Amino acid sequence: MGEVRSLLRHIPKVDEVLMDERLLFFYKDTPRNVIVDSVREKLDSIREEILEGKLTEISDKDELISDIVSSITEKKKKNLRRVINATGVVLHTNLGRAELSKAAAAAVAEVADSYSTLEYDLKRGQRGSRQDIVEAAVRKVTGAEAAMVVNNNAAATMIVLAAMARGKEVVVSRGELVEIGGSFRIPDVMSESGAFLKEVGTTNKTKPSDYENAYNEEMTGAFMKVHTSNYRIVGFTEDVSLPDMVELGKKFRVPVIYDMGNGLMTDLHRYGVNEPTVKDAVAAGPDVILFSGDKLLGGPQAGIIIGSKKYIDLMKKHPLARAFRVDKMTLAALETTFYQYQDEDKAMKDIPVLRMISSTEEELSEKAKELMAKLCEAVPSFSYEVEKCLDQVGGGSAPTNYLKGCAVALYKDGIPAEKVERLLRKAEIPVVARINHDRVLIDVRTVNEDEFDEVISAVKFVEKTIGGKEGEH
Repeated sequence: MGEVRSLLRHIPKVDEVLMDERLLFFYKDTPRNVIVDSVREKLDSIREEILEGKLTEISDKDELISDIVSSITEKKKKNLRRVINATGVVLHTNLGRAELSKAAAAAVAEVADSYSTLEYDLKRGQRGSRQDIVEAAVRKVTGAEAAMVVNNNAAATMIVLAAMARGKEVVVSRGELVEIGGSFRIPDVMSESGAFLKEVGTTNKTKPSDYENAYNEEMTGAFMKVHTSNYRIVGFTEDVSLPDMVELGKKFRVPVIYDMGNGLMTDLHRYGVNEPTVKDAVAAGPDVILFSGDKLLGGPQAGIIIGSKKYIDLMKKHPLARAFRVDKMTLAALETTFYQYQDEDKAMKDIPVLRMISSTEEELSEKAKELMAKLCEAVPSFSYEVEKCLDQVGGGSAPTNYLKGCAVALYKDGIPAEKVERLLRKAEIPVVARINHDRVLIDVRTVNEDEFDEVISAVKFVEKTIGGKEGEH
């Protein structure tokens, strides 16, 4: 017992530890509470281990301070952090989907730390509408009569149904009752909107006659077509095309809603992406079209609704419009993204999603060789090869389309690929990669050239860690 008391007396005081010059360094950019809490937690941990008989001597001061520094450094890391996407999945939902263009990111930064014209009309000197910020740009690019923006496509679906078909039936093919990430289901959101689902057809076949037979003059509020962007039904199938749906709507004087999801503005068939475009949808003539901003459009998270001014005005006045409205940073990014689409050729180069998808196998091969050469020089203890692979669009878009890509395969004898992959995620700037045949693949489609140095730093961290110079933590 006397030994325990002696150890407890030798635990340094909090104030003494706080005066160490290695901790004083943190005061410039770290809240004092974070530093104090880290010191107390470490000292409390030592005290607890002594009382439990797990500790028979107190570590020297250098080791104590080192542990506290590590704790403070870990606490300073933000939960929402930048990572390098080396998976080859362009729209990686878990990694934030679309990477904004440099211009869109600059527009966000410009309004983020200053006042702005969010709801102020400079010409008239009075209150304006935040919807006016993007509506003209969206209309110009899409050719739609009117437009509005909400915070995501689920919200767009909700407000469209609530404004156009509350208390009415909405006729939808059984083969289009989709579920997307996060267990979001069309039938569920329809129920919450106050509209009633009227299923027609079968899972694999729906015909125009199915909609005709479902029509009820008193109850039918809308015909709805949902683009199955995250799956495909193939084989013995049939569905009603959007133009045919529009004709049915005209015949029965029922509005037609098209939930297309993907937000693709330019034809990407030549790059292996067989998805419908927004412009094609507008040309078909449905009353309302809704799609995401952060999928193939390549902008921020948003739900974009375009179509007949009659129906868009209803939505703008709906009580849900305020609940689902977007902030100034989203509007800044979205306005810039649509502005860039006014020059489609330039957009293909400047909008990262389009640039990544349109990268050829030859371009990616050269890019992979460049990265491999840099890695060979900087971290020669690993082995590298350029390897062909198949990439994905991701984000619930183009589920059956694969893009021919290239990756740098990274491996080291005696070191499991799972360990290398895990350590890459623990680097200062984490690199998220994938494993194929016990080799880690750094897929260059989704890694920018200006990120090569950070990939190299991450591999150096792995080398240092498995070499025993730094404990895995």
